[in-house]
Amino acid sequence: MKKAISVSIGSSKRDKAVEVELLGQQVRIERIGTDGDMEKAALLYKELDGQVDAFGVGGADLGALVEGKFYPFHSVKPMVRFVEKTPVVDGGGLKNTLENKAPGFLDEKIGEYIKEKGRKVFITLGVDRWGLSKSFVEAGYETIFGDLMFALDIPIKIKTLGGLRLLAKILIPIVTRFFPFEMLYPTGEKQDERVPKYEKTYQWATVIAGDCHYVKKHMPDDMNGKVIVTNTTTPEDVELFKNLGVKYLITTTPVLDGRSFGTNMMEAALVAISGKERPLTWEEYDELLDQLNFEPQLQELN
Repeated sequence: MKKAISVSIGSSKRDKAVEVELLGQQVRIERIGTDGDMEKAALLYKELDGQVDAFGVGGADLGALVEGKFYPFHSVKPMVRFVEKTPVVDGGGLKNTLENKAPGFLDEKIGEYIKEKGRKVFITLGVDRWGLSKSFVEAGYETIFGDLMFALDIPIKIKTLGGLRLLAKILIPIVTRFFPFEMLYPTGEKQDERVPKYEKTYQWATVIAGDCHYVKKHMPDDMNGKVIVTNTTTPEDVELFKNLGVKYLITTTPVLDGRSFGTNMMEAALVAISGKERPLTWEEYDELLDQLNFEPQLQELN
């Protein structure tokens, strides 16, 4: 049996393991959280190196990929410093392949609803999901990117892809080199905190898209009729969305045993079944996704 493990600096409360069949191969995929402890994660990678077919980096990114240019997060590199044998991926490949199908999927499944409510999307962190961001813009959505709001707590909205591109050019080299990752992304117990903020922006949008932790981070109590596009959802996340009035939930990765795993986990699973013992190219991910017929999944909550 193939094995793919995501070692995450996120909360251990979100741990999950399932066995699935992908292209005729049995794969065990497992997520192990270290509650924000990056050194504990590093030692887990060391312990499991060579014993599994692929690693996913959970709760962090190895870098930011913007229009084909990769900016490594220097504060995250020590976490994988002991890995010598097992290929390591962080989900960047799927973020720029699988996720860009989301706008077309929305049009196909709930196009009339989107048209009625307005083609307006609030993307919590656009630089982190360049493929998703670009695909919504190309699909004709009005956009607000919350990169400054969510990552740096600066209440400035970015409304164009050009503005996002300029922000990336100026800030990404600085942020990835000098900022500790935990300043930019909730880790450990912080993933369970929700502090309502930027309510007008949430209410303006028909669709709120992005990493589940960011979507929840400042989500208001009234989400009536909203559409959420995300992944890494637990049953508790789904229940929260439902209780706050979310109409539709679209997960960009498959729901397996009640859980949609992160792109890093699913990417590690694809690397494992490929047998190539290395991260795959975008073209190779696309080929496998086509064979698996992976597409976003829709849940109507209210």
